Amino acid sequence: MTETEQPTTKDTPDVASVSESAEGDGVSAASAEQASSAGSGDVQSPTAEAVTQPDPDDSLATAPGMKWYVLRVASNKEEQVRATLERKVTIEGLENSVGRILVPTLKEKRMKAGVVKIVERKLYPGYVFVEMACEDDGAVPEGVWFLVKETTGVGDFIGSEGKPTSMPEHDVEQMLAASQKAEDQPGLSGLNIHKGDQVKITEGAFESYEGEVDSVDEKRGMVAVIVSIFGRLTPVEVGYWELEKIE
Repeated sequence: MTETEQPTTKDTPDVASVSESAEGDGVSAASAEQASSAGSGDVQSPTAEAVTQPDPDDSLATAPGMKWYVLRVASNKEEQVRATLERKVTIEGLENSVGRILVPTLKEKRMKAGVVKIVERKLYPGYVFVEMACEDDGAVPEGVWFLVKETTGVGDFIGSEGKPTSMPEHDVEQMLAASQKAEDQPGLSGLNIHKGDQVKITEGAFESYEGEVDSVDEKRGMVAVIVSIFGRLTPVEVGYWELEKIE
């Protein structure tokens, strides 16, 4: 039964008439009685169920209400600090205040004793990245502050007066993109790059950074460059093909 206007009275429609009309349209009497039992006089048309589309990959997006902060840690303690913090966050139930904790790495090929091995190297030695929600005044929540400070190997957040400085969006995107990469890079010899050269990184996680060559590994084709990251001189290792000399 199709109605083109809303009824002007609140009388319940006659069940028999609804059933007869329904039978003429091939609808069972039971369904017609159920439709008439609403008592409002309105016949609701069936509503198609909404189809939930799969969410796109949001691994490069920051969680709502959170920002990314940089935590200084002891050298070679990055993974240990990350694992400890993740465990503490779960134990203390602070998942609403702390999101992901990352130590971005890059896979690469290295030649050792004539054998090629795949190893992972840290992209930002001495740093751990924390996705976190701070107080309205920018301070670290008290529970999170003590959790972090009591962790062995932790220094402090980059910032001042107990208020960490959040990373610029561009740096966040670069860090998250770098943390997803798993490229295998070949090693080559005979590189025309030497210690003390001024170079610019042209691609990869440190694109556009400039610095001084600290060492060259010709067997692997890798170059250690001293660059300024978050205001501190930090050695980073890149492939020779990612560099250009600054004359």
